[in-house]
Amino acid sequence: MIVFVILGHVPLVLALAQVAMVYLAWIEVRTEPRLTFEAKLWWCLLVLLFNVLGYAALRLWLASRRRRRAQAEG
Repeated sequence: MIVFVILGHVPLVLALAQVAMVYLAWIEVRTEPRLTFEAKLWWCLLVLLFNVLGYAALRLWLASRRRRRAQAEG
């Protein structure tokens, strides 16, 4: 999104990829237990602003969160 603001225009392919990444981020966080709506929205906005880097950070955070939860349960 930051690149789009700097360039002043949005190529259609990149806009569709951006929408797809935000949708995938929402799919990931919507089923997370004990995660507030504000935190879910924050992660989606992070992906919106930082594109692939934001999505990679989300996936790393979810992986560590799920691993810690699995260790606590078993």
